Amino acid sequence: MANRLYQQARQYVELAKETAANGTDYETKETIAKAKNALSSAYANTTVAEQKQLRELQAELDTLE
Repeated sequence: MANRLYQQARQYVELAKETAANGTDYETKETIAKAKNALSSAYANTTVAEQKQLRELQAELDTLE
């Protein structure tokens, strides 16, 4: 079974990307903050392979700011 925190982090990053494309600046900043928090929470509880993917998701978030 996949890590729940990892899955949530991925979902928040996707939501942040959607919000950046369609939402207000405030909504985008809020969603990015939630995504970063989810990534941080997930990182400590994931495998090395998942951590690599989380770093890639973090890089995607960095492009939205």
